[in-house]
Amino acid sequence: MPLFFINQDITKMHVDIVVNAAKNSLLGGGGVDGAIHAAAGPKLLEECRTLGGCETGAAKLTGGYNMPCKYIIHTVGPVYRDGRHGEPELLRSCYKESLKLALETDCESIAFPAISTGVYGYPKEEAKLIAVAAVKEFLAEHDMTVYLVFFDMPAGDAELARYLMYHRSSGAKIEARESCELEDTAENAEAACNLADTAEYAVEAMPQSPVPNSPKPQVAEPRVLFGKRKEKACAQMSEAAAEATYQNSSAGFTLQEKAPDFRSMLDESFSEMLLRKIDESGMSDSDCYKRANIDRKLFSKIRADRLYKPSKPTAIAFALALRLSEGETEELLGKAGFALSGSSLFDVIIRFYIERGVYDVLKINEELFRYDQTLLGA
Repeated sequence: MPLFFINQDITKMHVDIVVNAAKNSLLGGGGVDGAIHAAAGPKLLEECRTLGGCETGAAKLTGGYNMPCKYIIHTVGPVYRDGRHGEPELLRSCYKESLKLALETDCESIAFPAISTGVYGYPKEEAKLIAVAAVKEFLAEHDMTVYLVFFDMPAGDAELARYLMYHRSSGAKIEARESCELEDTAENAEAACNLADTAEYAVEAMPQSPVPNSPKPQVAEPRVLFGKRKEKACAQMSEAAAEATYQNSSAGFTLQEKAPDFRSMLDESFSEMLLRKIDESGMSDSDCYKRANIDRKLFSKIRADRLYKPSKPTAIAFALALRLSEGETEELLGKAGFALSGSSLFDVIIRFYIERGVYDVLKINEELFRYDQTLLGA
C-alpha cells in the first residue's frame, strides 16, 4: 500500500493509528506529544501511567480515546547531538518498532509525525530520509497505508525550482511552439484527406440501429480524424461489419441478441496497455503497484476491468513505475483520456522528472507536496 506526505493536524486524521513523538515518561509534554494528549483527553494519560515509560527507539500502544483514530502508538525519538552517537539507528528503530506494533493490530493505516525534528533537534532532511527508508522497507513486505505528516518540509529540489522559473518566463517560446503545432496539424489534415482517397483513413462511423425487414443500413458518412501524432481513430467500421449487421436484422434478430460487439473494434484500453507493459518489463504485478504507490485492492480492480478509468495521478504513477519515456507516458495517459499540459504545475513537475529519467514516485511526491499539488498513487 502507498506512502504519502501530508500537511495536516495529526490529531484530526481519520486513520487507524496515530504515532506520538513521546517523552520517555509517556506522561505528555510539548509539541506533538502535548497536542495528542490534549486531543485524546485525560483517559490517555491514565493508561500511559500504567505502561512504565518507554525506552528511546521503542514503541508502546494505547487506545485513541477522543481522537478519530483507533489507537495511538507512543515512540521516543533520540535527542540529536552530532549523528555519531547512535541517533540514526534509534530514529530508524522508532519507525520500525511502530510499524511492527501496527502490524500486530491488523490495522490498515497509520500516520507519523516528523519524529525528533522538533525540540530534539534532528536535522529535517536527514530525519526525512531515515523515515522514508524505514517505511519503504516495511511496505516492500506488508500492506498498509502510511502518512508522514510534515508541517515544515526541508529545502526542495533546486534544479526543479530553476526549471519552473524558466518555464514561467518562457511564455513567448511556448506560444511559438504551439503555433508550430497548429501548422503541423494543418499538414496532417491534408495528409489525412489524401489517405481518404485510398480508403486508408480512420473513421468515426456507426450503422443505424437495424430494424427487422428494413433496407440495408447505411454506414454514416466517415469523418476524417487527424492530429499531430497522426494516430488512427479508435474504431473502423468496414463494409463487412455493416453487411453482418444487415444480415442479422433481416433474419429477425434483435440488436440486443445479435448486434456486433463494437468494443472489439476499439483501441487497446488503459488497463490492457498497462498489463501489457508490465509483462514486457518482466516486472511482477506487486512490484509495479508498489513502485507506483498504489493500493493492491485498486490494482485488482484495474486488472479485472478492461475499461477501468483511472485518475490522472494513478495513471502517471504507473507510467513512472514502468519507467516509461515521455512519449510512452503520453500514450498511456491518452488511453485514460488525459495528457500532460504546459499550463498545469502538476504536469510540468512530472515532465521535468521524466525528462531527467527520475522515476522514484516518493521523491516526486515530496516535490508535489512542497508545491501543494496532488500526490501520486492511491
